[in-house]
Amino acid sequence: MGTFAGLAAIGFAAAYVGPAGLVLAEPASAQTPPTTVYATILGDAQSFTASGASDGGAIDFARDSYSAYKTPEPEPEPVAEPASSSSGSSGSWSPPFVSPDPGSAQAIAYDMVLARGWGDDQFACLVALWNRESGWRVNAYNAGSGAYGIPQSLPGNKMASAGEDWATNPATQITWGLGYISGRYGSPCGAWDHSNSVGWY
Repeated sequence: MGTFAGLAAIGFAAAYVGPAGLVLAEPASAQTPPTTVYATILGDAQSFTASGASDGGAIDFARDSYSAYKTPEPEPEPVAEPASSSSGSSGSWSPPFVSPDPGSAQAIAYDMVLARGWGDDQFACLVALWNRESGWRVNAYNAGSGAYGIPQSLPGNKMASAGEDWATNPATQITWGLGYISGRYGSPCGAWDHSNSVGWY
């Protein structure tokens, strides 16, 4: 029995030393995590904490003994509205200026518009307005309303205040029409805007 116990002890020692004759290390404890490259990288990873609000103020990122500050973004500059035309027109579209034919009713009106201190923009509004109303015809007559002439005076004989030849003379009709527009709307572009809004001026 003693021999058997001795042989068993020698066999156990041989198994423990291993075939190479080296003593094997005891197996790692289940509590110790294995060391891998990935685990090493994770262990070296830096962490940070953020404090501050997201309202554009400075945000403090703290890491160990260092602090980094995020500069707030500057607020965008307000975009200036384009300067309004001297026409006073509030419509989204302003008529373009067209040079009148010499000797035409429009040429007479252009001189009168400039004499009142209005500019080319006002003349452009006037051309568009009276193109719509009468096509610049001295004898334009609206059978439905009774309006007459280039400015479509209602009734037509109102234009007699500008001259006895109101029924046939474009200069008389234009003089009356510009006076009416100035007194009621302030300018041809004011009358043009009103016409665009309600269909008449």
